[in-house]
Formats: sequence, C-alpha cells, structure tokens
Amino acid sequence: MRIATFNVNGVNGRLPLILEWLEETQPDVACLQELKAPDEKFPIKAIEKAGYGALWHGQARWNGVALLARGCEPIETCRGLAGDPEDGQSRYIEAAVRGVLVGCLYLPNGNPQPGPKFDYKLAWMERLHAHAAGLVGLDSPVVLAGDYNVIPTDRDVYKPERWADDALMQPESRAAFFRLLDQGWTDAIRSLQPDETIYTFWDYWRNAWGRNAGIRIDHLLLNHAAAPLLRAAGVDRDTRGKQGASDHAPTWVEIDV
Repeated sequence: MRIATFNVNGVNGRLPLILEWLEETQPDVACLQELKAPDEKFPIKAIEKAGYGALWHGQARWNGVALLARGCEPIETCRGLAGDPEDGQSRYIEAAVRGVLVGCLYLPNGNPQPGPKFDYKLAWMERLHAHAAGLVGLDSPVVLAGDYNVIPTDRDVYKPERWADDALMQPESRAAFFRLLDQGWTDAIRSLQPDETIYTFWDYWRNAWGRNAGIRIDHLLLNHAAAPLLRAAGVDRDTRGKQGASDHAPTWVEIDV
C-alpha cells in the first residue's frame, strides 16, 4: 500500500496538478493539507471521478485537511484533536483504509516567534502527543502523515543559519517532534535513508527550487505495527517542478499489508 502526504497549497487552484499527480502515482491513500477551502467548496466530484473516496475537514481561506482512498471510502475515526474546545482550526482528520489507520495532519507553522502563534504550535503538538500515545501501541498499522512544519535536524535544511529564527527550527519545536518519536514512532524516510539529502519543501523566493535550497518538513511516522512493514519511501520531486506547483512535493511510503 502506498500512502502519500501532500500540502497542496490550495486544493481548487491546483486541482489539475493534483489530479495529474493522482493519475501518475496512484497512491492508495493520499493525505492533503492546506486545502484553503470550506467544506462545501471541496472538489469531491472531481476526486471521485479520479477514482477516490474522500473525507475532508475544510476551512475558508486557511488550513484544511483531506484524506483520499483509492477505490473505496475511508472510514472516519477522528476529526480534530481533543484538548482545546475553543480551537476552530481544521488541522487533523483520521480514517481506516483497508486495515491501516491513517492520520492526516497540518501542524501549525508558529511564525512569528516568540508570540501567540508559536505558543499555539507547541500547545497543538502537545495535543498531538496525547492522541498519538493511544495509537502507537495498536496491533494494527498506523501512519501519521502530513506537514509537520518542523525541520528535525540541520541535515534536513539547505542552510541552517538562514532558518535559525524560524519557528520550524526552534529547539522547542524540534524537542516536541523528537518526544513524539520517543513514544515509539518511526520517521519512515530517515529510517531507510539516514544520510541522504532529502527535502520536501522549496520556497517560491530566491529561486529556491532551482538551487535545491529546500527543507524537509513533510513526514510520515509509523507505529510499532507499521514500521516492520515498511518497504520504500520517497519524494515525488518532479511534481514540485511543474508550472504552478505547490511549494511542497508529495512524500510517500510503501508498506506491506
């Protein structure tokens, strides 16, 4: 089973590119982030025509997540994270697909830091920790896939000094990410390619794509049951190079189920 995550940076504005990517790579599960569309504007008819069932949690102009399943309907198990009843941002959706539980997440960016946005990022990560703690030991495979907005190490960024003040690379952000791994989650790409230069995001500014000045912030974490099933992981870099593309590239894993 191929499970992919893709921050699309606007699901309707980039719909032709998204459909082209689905046709070319045919992921069994596709987790989409940053829909930037309310629920009623999600392009479900086009998605279904492409052969996918879907769940989505939209929000006007900002955020939004969706989970697509090829040839079937995903079975929703969770929408949003517990712990803050005042949080109205659409950042998490979870479903079962053919025996695998998949969580699709869009972790807060946190900039500018310090400040309330960074505080919200760290608080959201604590809520994710609490939820993930109940999933990591399940007997069934679980994959937490999405835009984590965390650069885990200096190896995951083109020039660390240029990101030193960014919320994505603060010690608190990194520590929270590694506390998640310490629960027992496996960073799929790094487990298979520990020493490779791998990026999943290239800014639109200063020809970052042309210079390969990227960062790795899109991650797929596997629980105890899923990690031994991992067979491959990678990044669909060609998608980022197309005209009008998102600033993220799709990132994926393949597991035996």
